[in-house]
Amino acid sequence: MVRSLLVRGMLAGLAAGLLYAVFAYVVGEPTVDGAIAFEDQVAAAAGEAPGAELVSRTVQSTLGLAVAAAVYGVAIGGIFALVHALAQGRVGRLGPRGTAAVLALIGFLTVYAVPFLKYPANPPASSLDDTIGLRTGLYVLMVVLSVVIGAAAVLLRERLLQRLGGWNATLAATGAYLVVVGIVMALLPTIAETPADFPATVLYDFRLASLGGQLVLWTALGLIFGALVHRAARPAPAVRAAR
Repeated sequence: MVRSLLVRGMLAGLAAGLLYAVFAYVVGEPTVDGAIAFEDQVAAAAGEAPGAELVSRTVQSTLGLAVAAAVYGVAIGGIFALVHALAQGRVGRLGPRGTAAVLALIGFLTVYAVPFLKYPANPPASSLDDTIGLRTGLYVLMVVLSVVIGAAAVLLRERLLQRLGGWNATLAATGAYLVVVGIVMALLPTIAETPADFPATVLYDFRLASLGGQLVLWTALGLIFGALVHRAARPAPAVRAAR
């Protein structure tokens, strides 16, 4: 059972990853080109030659993007399937598709949207090279803490379910998550490193594209995986009695 769910999750993740790649190519890559153009202008103004490309931009924005998105989607899909197996039957009276939709929403919020509020995505040339490692580490920490706090909120909802009912237990658990994650965000350091002359439109469009791409990924994952498990859960049609 778990193995079949895992396979379906990976297939759904692969499809979602490829849809994300298409969105990122159409919407996100032009903003990356704009950021690289700004970087080249800064280098030219300083009398420096542009850095040599180990991999061409054409390959990066097509094959490289598709492979990275597919691998990421398969990994997320596998994890999503395992979480779905644990959550099925524990999220109210929702069926497989409803559970997948709720988990996709929770995943998008805890894994990406909330950490994004603290450490939003940055295009090339908008960050200092010396702080990339620190920023990456803080972002990963924020993701881990958000997921852990989200899991604790789900457990809290289960504990309050009998006492408060489904609606009130959900509100209480959501409120607790927001309070704790807000404290965490306030305690973690803020890194303000974008150059003052960096094009604001490029920065805004890049972050919007990043947010939209993740929304496409998680929405597709929830819908496709939900459809796959719903189809597998349907009882086989009765065989007609032979006349």
